[in-house]
Amino acid sequence: MPEKIKVLIADSINAGAIEILKKHPAFDVTVKTKMSPNELVAFIPPFQAVVIRSASKITRPVIEAGKELKLIARAGVGLDNVDQVAAREKGISVKNTPACTTISVAELTIALMLGLARRIGRANISMKSGEWDKKSFEGIELAGKTLGIIGLGRIGIAVAVRAQAFGMNVIAYDHMLKKSALPNVSLVSLEELLKQSDFISLHIPFDKLAGPVLGAAQFKEIKKGVCLVNCARGGAVDEKSLLAALEDGSVAAAGIDVWEKEPTANLELVKHRNVIALPHLGASTKEGQSRAGQEVVDIVIAELGGGSSCCPGGDCC
Repeated sequence: MPEKIKVLIADSINAGAIEILKKHPAFDVTVKTKMSPNELVAFIPPFQAVVIRSASKITRPVIEAGKELKLIARAGVGLDNVDQVAAREKGISVKNTPACTTISVAELTIALMLGLARRIGRANISMKSGEWDKKSFEGIELAGKTLGIIGLGRIGIAVAVRAQAFGMNVIAYDHMLKKSALPNVSLVSLEELLKQSDFISLHIPFDKLAGPVLGAAQFKEIKKGVCLVNCARGGAVDEKSLLAALEDGSVAAAGIDVWEKEPTANLELVKHRNVIALPHLGASTKEGQSRAGQEVVDIVIAELGGGSSCCPGGDCC
């Protein structure tokens, strides 16, 4: 009988997905989460595959210690917690599940837009303080406003469709696209988007070499009173410049789910009266995590075990 393929689940994923992998005859599955970087380096050597979400960092030292590694599988969208260069040098396959939480992130984006427009966060805090203050929390409608989407990929498209259902005019900037993926969404330059948008939502990865997409220079050009939502990646918006823009009124309000450093220590921004601050909840829905778990298990089985998760032996049931 051939030796089983050792798989390490290093971050929490859907329990049902783990059970599917454990029942597969090709795999020996170990679940060990919340390891420090040094613990992960020490623990990784015997494993052929490691499954992660966002907590574990698969750094060069981890990859070099993983002498048997053939696959790094990320249950989620971004791969910024994986040293892809080091993995490529070692011939290790790196896979993710880019579509699994599209709806989850898109819906949270719309929720934050509504929260900012109607000042829901501040009104809620006021009520819990025993106040009944209707005059201070007059909001605005989404209908008729222009939403500028930075990054018209899967999530950007999902946000655009939902925003249009609210009667918003949607424009987009995406340096990777020459043509809009949606016929009723115009592609514009970043400068045009900043000047025209009443709401701006980011849906891009963070490029460390390029730096923030929105920094001091961009906030000087932005339409005064804009509402900004970032459910993409921390670092895509320069937090120091955003705070300054909130203080001078260039940005009326911001909904922030992702941070330059997580957990964030930027309490000045977190506690700002015109900020709705969240602890990176974009993908955190039951449905999204269920899809992520299922898809990452399918990846492991397809890459190393043959067949698919619907039938552990590889034959369609």
